[in-house]
Amino acid sequence: MAHVVVLGAGTGGMPAAYELQAELGNEHRVTVVNASEDFQFVPSNPWVGVGWRKRDDISFPIGPVLKKKGIDFIAGTVTRIDAEHNRLEIGDGRSVEYDYLVITTGPKLAFDEVPGSGPAGHTVSVCTVDHAEKAYKEYEKLLKDPGPVIIGAMPFASCFGPAYEYAFILDTDLRKRKLRNKVPMTFVTSEPYIGHLGLGGVGDSRGMLESELRQHDMHFITNAKVTRVEAGKMFVEQCDDDGAVIKNHELDFSYSMMLPAFKGVDCVAQVDGLCNPRGFVLVDENQRNPKYTNIYSAGVCIAIPPVEATPVPTGAPKTGYMIESMVTAIVRNIHDDLAGKPLTHKATWNAICLADMGDTGAAFVALPQIPPRNVAWMKKGKWVHYAKLAFEKYFIRKMKKGTSEPFYEKYVLKALGINRIE
Repeated sequence: MAHVVVLGAGTGGMPAAYELQAELGNEHRVTVVNASEDFQFVPSNPWVGVGWRKRDDISFPIGPVLKKKGIDFIAGTVTRIDAEHNRLEIGDGRSVEYDYLVITTGPKLAFDEVPGSGPAGHTVSVCTVDHAEKAYKEYEKLLKDPGPVIIGAMPFASCFGPAYEYAFILDTDLRKRKLRNKVPMTFVTSEPYIGHLGLGGVGDSRGMLESELRQHDMHFITNAKVTRVEAGKMFVEQCDDDGAVIKNHELDFSYSMMLPAFKGVDCVAQVDGLCNPRGFVLVDENQRNPKYTNIYSAGVCIAIPPVEATPVPTGAPKTGYMIESMVTAIVRNIHDDLAGKPLTHKATWNAICLADMGDTGAAFVALPQIPPRNVAWMKKGKWVHYAKLAFEKYFIRKMKKGTSEPFYEKYVLKALGINRIE
């Protein structure tokens, strides 16, 4: 009997556990290790940040649902991965031995790279439900005493969608409250242009998102390197296309939500030969680490090179469809490896993003993620807003029931009229 351990129980780890259990059956053992006892549906955090969702709407205890499927669960922080001896060490003194390890931890949020930023500093975040709840508390203060708002993403950020989402969701909520006229908004991003998204743009994402920002009366600064944040003031170097500083901004704000740079979590980044210098797991075309061939990884924590060099550093996003395909490839490759077969399954690494914009939305499809592309498709409409709501409801229900259908493959691509492209 082989023991497969899944490290991390987010939108990659939970489906991985369910698919492993279904694929391997009772002949092998599956264990999930996660720092928190609760699952959190991260894509809903921008709604939590304005009070449109509560924690209980988007989270639930992990242990009971995994137990129903015969999957073991350990709630604890892993302090060390002993990859040479196939063992995890947990902060409370326990250790877990594995035959295969699937790393789906998500990122470490590198607020420390910009002094004064983050929930412990002077900006808020929607990267976790804890952060989003704090963002809402700070937003309630803004409602009582309106003032300037800054939304955006720091240097080395790689997930820009939630910043755009939160900007438009905040705009929508303020308009509903008849307060938008009292809140000047500025979008500050490390992207070389609006709509870059870490993807080099998708279709006319630049034109569409620039137009939307203008129509919603939001100023924007691109090629923006935030250097530090003080109470009520953000310091930004604006660069040209060669990376040279062309203007220094001192922006006043009453409220700011800035997405941080991502890095690999400590216990993963510390393993010699497992990661790149930023702590992201190195994987081959089969999602397997080249040095430790019984370690696989999926999601935000893997190393994917930037789509292109940018004047201010940006990373490549790992969207839901990519993560879904990575997980399926890992499960099938572990199954084949146990059977003594060669590994042949590969993730699609195609990008599909459903971005809510408060009362409408935008869908971006890049197949493959790195250009030139077979499909570069972008559409805007209320249907995307409703599709995002449906995705939230569907995914949480499936995670509670312990099943994991390929949502993007089965529903989204079909709805968009796009055939699967490897």
